[in-house]
Amino acid sequence: MTRKDASSSPLIDIESLGFDAGAHLLVRHALDALAPGERLRVVGCAPGWDVMLGHWCRAQGHLLQWHTDDGRRVALVCRDSRYGRWRDAQQTGRSDPRAADAIARRALSTWGLAARGAQVEAGSPAFAFRLDSKQEVWTDNAGDLYAQAVAAQWNADEAIDWSVEFELPEPVEAAVVQIMTYMVENENAALVVPARFLGQLHPHYRELQAALAIQVADEARHIDVFTRRIRHKHREPALSTAGGQASLKTLLDESDFSVASFLLSVMGEGTFVTLLQFLQAHGPDPLTRQIARLAARDEARHVALGMSHLLYRLRSEPDLRVRLGRAIEQRHGALEGTGGLNEEVFDALILVAAGELTPSAVARGYALVQELMRDMADGRYTRLVRLGFEHAHARELALMHTRNFM
Repeated sequence: MTRKDASSSPLIDIESLGFDAGAHLLVRHALDALAPGERLRVVGCAPGWDVMLGHWCRAQGHLLQWHTDDGRRVALVCRDSRYGRWRDAQQTGRSDPRAADAIARRALSTWGLAARGAQVEAGSPAFAFRLDSKQEVWTDNAGDLYAQAVAAQWNADEAIDWSVEFELPEPVEAAVVQIMTYMVENENAALVVPARFLGQLHPHYRELQAALAIQVADEARHIDVFTRRIRHKHREPALSTAGGQASLKTLLDESDFSVASFLLSVMGEGTFVTLLQFLQAHGPDPLTRQIARLAARDEARHVALGMSHLLYRLRSEPDLRVRLGRAIEQRHGALEGTGGLNEEVFDALILVAAGELTPSAVARGYALVQELMRDMADGRYTRLVRLGFEHAHARELALMHTRNFM
């Protein structure tokens, strides 16, 4: 129990409770109620309690003195401002991202895996997180985009009616399988790229960490449903080409977070959204249309995250725009000798939009795919202009994007 004498410091009697049985909790909480520099009187009767109190005070950094009061030995503990494990601890910002000083411009390696806002004990090991600069990775609405993604998560077994009945002409079903095969490998790239950076990102930037993690989960779900659509009529995946693989490899080879986000999310996934919307509108069966609708919704969030990050960084680093444009040009040059979008996928898109192998249907499908290509380029152009590229340059870069779409 604790009592306060009007003419002296607060007094706590730990009675027969030893420091090997929890007495330190009583002393610690009594000290917590005091201001730094104030003193606490402690008495007890457990064997050796005074020796153990001395050890504890030395470990915690408190000054300990002794005096006699009415024939009884009394400890006088002066509370240090920061003691024990708190001594020389580092502040890691604030847990509330709205606080002005919440997000550090540079996250220290010694903060390690601690929760943002925690006090990190001195002597903690250093962690090598390459992405430790706010300027390099941040966006102010990462938390909002994560919350939206959480609210929009869907279960493939519940959100998609796998029991819906349909029969497609054999060439049209084969075309769907070819498109889904192509989409799986693109989504593999869209999963690996953010996952690679996720492991390099300092946990201090936890909102972005969460947004990237759920993006990875989205892509894993897309790969699953695209594969299930391939297998729906007991087929195997179709063709993956060298040109397509070479195009995607350039995304995985990009080491700069902002440039990789630009090429993948803004250019590639933005184009992919248009493709998924095309399949939602013109898919030959209800299952394909359901899958495309749900995947397009997820991909639109990924584009929003990439755009948001780039707009944040470009506000204070406009020269980044030059590097982004150069990245498109370099990627275009590196892939100039490849086949780009394979003929099988292009033809499959025509056949899927046509729905049947008749001259009039194929003509309609061909026209729709040409319109799709224009819509893709227009979408890239619009996003580039929003990022501050001059209109003519944006149009040129939009048309220069890889023929593999991603």
